[in-house]
Amino acid sequence: MGCDGGTIPKRHELVKGPRKVEKVDKNAELVARWFYCALSQEKLRRPIVACELGRLYNKDAIIEFLLDKSADKTPMEAASHIKSIKNVTELNLVDNPAWSGDKESIKGDKYDDIQSARFICPVVGLEMNGRHRFCFLRNCGCVFSERALKEIKSEVCHK
Repeated sequence: MGCDGGTIPKRHELVKGPRKVEKVDKNAELVARWFYCALSQEKLRRPIVACELGRLYNKDAIIEFLLDKSADKTPMEAASHIKSIKNVTELNLVDNPAWSGDKESIKGDKYDDIQSARFICPVVGLEMNGRHRFCFLRNCGCVFSERALKEIKSEVCHK
């Protein structure tokens, strides 16, 4: 029944140890970077732009951010370095033919594969899901995998 004096609590029963630090799931972090806008946290939709840091944004979210000059609004950390629309580059992305994310109606009974990507590299065919490095050319906005740029070894866009 307890409190009858028959039990003596041990130290580990009375003292709580330090809390364990929660680890961030790397797959969830990659999905957040490659599937959602860094500014508005909405799903990426065309037109998609990127800054010099490599963050992906919806173009309308950047325009709204730049137009909203109210004093009470605190600058967003994800876009504090963007001062004008010239600081971002509109990306020319190639659709993945194997991706069927927005094509089907979602009723709640479908499994969403977060590892399949919406866009691919036009040269090598690697999916843009965060496992491989991708680069974009600032003058034309074409997006390639780093592996494709090493294979081509030219300074001119392949298109």
